[in-house]
Amino acid sequence: MKTTTPAFRGNKQALPSKPCAVCGRPMSWRRKWARCWEEVRYCSDACRRRVARP
Repeated sequence: MKTTTPAFRGNKQALPSKPCAVCGRPMSWRRKWARCWEEVRYCSDACRRRVARP
């Protein structure tokens, strides 16, 4: 009987990342953000709400 391990799907360290505009936490690229990666600025809804609006 052969035991199998899940296939390695890629090097996650090679994905682009950028800091959150509010807290500075690094955000890694997600497939969901593929079309709008340039527009993503916040790591969470909480940071989005914390932004001071003029």
